[in-house]
Amino acid sequence: MIKTVTSAQMPVNEKFIIQKQVIKNGRNKKRICIVSGTHGDELEGQYVCWELIRRVKENMDMLDGILEVYPALNPLGVNSMTRGIPQFDLDMNRIFPGNENGTFAEYTAAKIIDDISGADVVIDIHASNIFLREIPQVRINEISQEMLVPLAKHVNADFIWVHSNATVLEGTLAYSLNTTGTPCLVVEMGVGMRITESYGQQLTDGILNLMHEMGIWKGDAPSVREPIISKDDRVSFLNANESGVFLPVAKHSEKIRKGDEIGKIINPLTGDILEKVVSSVDGLLFTIREYPVVYEGSLIARILGD
Repeated sequence: MIKTVTSAQMPVNEKFIIQKQVIKNGRNKKRICIVSGTHGDELEGQYVCWELIRRVKENMDMLDGILEVYPALNPLGVNSMTRGIPQFDLDMNRIFPGNENGTFAEYTAAKIIDDISGADVVIDIHASNIFLREIPQVRINEISQEMLVPLAKHVNADFIWVHSNATVLEGTLAYSLNTTGTPCLVVEMGVGMRITESYGQQLTDGILNLMHEMGIWKGDAPSVREPIISKDDRVSFLNANESGVFLPVAKHSEKIRKGDEIGKIINPLTGDILEKVVSSVDGLLFTIREYPVVYEGSLIARILGD
């Protein structure tokens, strides 16, 4: 059943509308919400929403509870491939919990919070931007780690990154939900403006595993990997010292050793190699530069130290 979360009249007979798919079965009242499309240029979650709904509808007798799927919290952004809300120059994930008496964007954020609040679990799916590629990971504010880490272990992520409170923005959907008692996991994977089908399958398996753990899914629980759990002090950042074109050498999501070459920055005009970017630690290459053009200071890679 498709339901409208909120809507508003737009200029020239257009209508802004946020919708969700609600699938119910059995007597169990537990509810899981899958959220995506907060940033219009992050499309990895679109595949997960489709694949999860498809699998559940094909096995309705295995569902005992409530599944709600919100594919596009920022439909204008998704339709126009714009990260924020078009024409408002706003990052939607910086205005929660919103205000029903505020601007159009604040009103929309408040209606979303009202609709999702009270769920037993929320999974907020993000991709990276167009510049970086990420392996599937769950990012958690350290103030919510006791509540969220046990849930995150079920979603089939490669690792769980526990952030210090200082790095978490209070205007996000996840922060607003977690601090009011609705558990929300932030999943980040892939790259902006693209769909990585293998990552989508991986996360869909994880969501079904979590639903099985919650008692919502009576089918077999897909097996999931044991995630690495890390804190900020284990993550190393590699930034460009030169401006040019980055050519990767190391393979994303693989183990590397200290001194291994991640890639090189070249000058197409002179034919020179301006810089060889090498790893400063042994560890897992979980972020790598996807967009080739770099400037001094551009993030090239992130490595989870052993």
